[in-house]
Amino acid sequence: MLTIFYILLLIDFGRCSDHQIFDTKNVAVGQNVTLNCSRDHRLLLTELFWIRLVSQSFPEVLGSTMSHDSSITQKTHHITTKQEPGTFVLHINRAQLSDTAVYYCIKESQLTMTFLKGTFLRVKGPDPGITGVTQDSLSNPVHPGDPVTLQCSVLSNSENRTCTEDHSVYWYRAKPDESHPSLIYSHGNNSYYCERSSEAPSQQKCVYSFSRSVSSSHTGTYYCAVATCGEILFGNGAKLDIEVPVVHHWDLQKTNTIVFLLCVALSINLIVIAFLIYTIKEKNKTSAAFSVKTNTETTSEEQQIQQRHEDSLAYAAPTFTKRNTRKAERRNARATEKICIYSDVRASECGKSDA
Repeated sequence: MLTIFYILLLIDFGRCSDHQIFDTKNVAVGQNVTLNCSRDHRLLLTELFWIRLVSQSFPEVLGSTMSHDSSITQKTHHITTKQEPGTFVLHINRAQLSDTAVYYCIKESQLTMTFLKGTFLRVKGPDPGITGVTQDSLSNPVHPGDPVTLQCSVLSNSENRTCTEDHSVYWYRAKPDESHPSLIYSHGNNSYYCERSSEAPSQQKCVYSFSRSVSSSHTGTYYCAVATCGEILFGNGAKLDIEVPVVHHWDLQKTNTIVFLLCVALSINLIVIAFLIYTIKEKNKTSAAFSVKTNTETTSEEQQIQQRHEDSLAYAAPTFTKRNTRKAERRNARATEKICIYSDVRASECGKSDA
C-alpha cells in the first residue's frame, strides 16, 4: 500500500500551493462513511477527482466534477460522489471489508495535478480475537515414504473477541512451478486440541495437526490458513524438501553386473531343463521299443515251441484187411456199430528217444 503511495509521489504532477491533508479513519462493517474535499466554485477550468488505491490493483476513479457549481451525481456500486456547498463529497453506504483502501482527492488544472486530500480508510469487521498464527518448522530433508506431520498453532484472546463465529483451518501448498497455492486439506471438528494458559485464562492456544506419507511430488511450502469473521489469517509457512536417493555410477555398474549374472544363470537352467526333458523322452521311446520287441520275440518263441510239439505228434491209423465172410456175418457186421481203434499215439522231441 505504501509502495503505491510513494510511486505516485515520485510522479511529476507539478507543484501545488493548496493545503494537503492525509489522515486515517477506522470504521466498522456496515457503517456509513463520508469523505470531503474542498473546492473553489470560482475556478472554471478546474476538475476534481476521487480515486481509490487498493494494494496490488490499479487506481480506480470513483467520480469527477468541475470545480464550479454542478448538480451532477455519480454512483459506483454503493459509493456516491456529488457536490455540496464548498466541497466535493464521497459517500460510502454501509462500508464493507473490501472498502479498506487509500482514497485521494486530486485537482487537475491547466495540465497540472495536485493531491488535495488523502485518507486511509480501514474497515474492521467483528474482532475474532485471534492474536497470532504460527507453524512449526520441519526437519529437512525428508525421504520419499517418510511420515510427515504439519502443525499449526492458533493463539486467541477471548477478552478482545467480539465475533461469535468459529474459525476454520485449511492447509495450502505452494509449489515453485504453480502460480496459485492449492488447497490440500481442511480440518474437521475433532482434528485439534486446545489449552488455556495458566497465567492468563483468557489466552487460548489451539493446535491443528496434519499428517501424510510424502513422495517426491509433495515438495513445496505448506501454509495453514485460519478463516473467521470474514477474515483470513495465514501462518508463516513450513518448507518441505523431499530428498530423492541418488544412484552412484559404481552402484549402477554393480547392479548391471548382478542382473547380467542372473540372466546367464537363468539361461543355463533353461538349457539344462530342456536337455533333461529331451533325455527323458528318448529314454521313454527306447523302453517302449524294447518292450514291444521283447513281447514280439516271446510270442514268436512260443509259436515255435507249439509248432515243434505239433510236429512231434505221431499218429497211427489202423489197417483193415478185407476177408471173405459169410453173408450172415456181413449182416451182423452192418448191424453192429463201426468202431475205429487207434493202436498207439506217441509224442517225441528231436534229439530224444523214448524207451
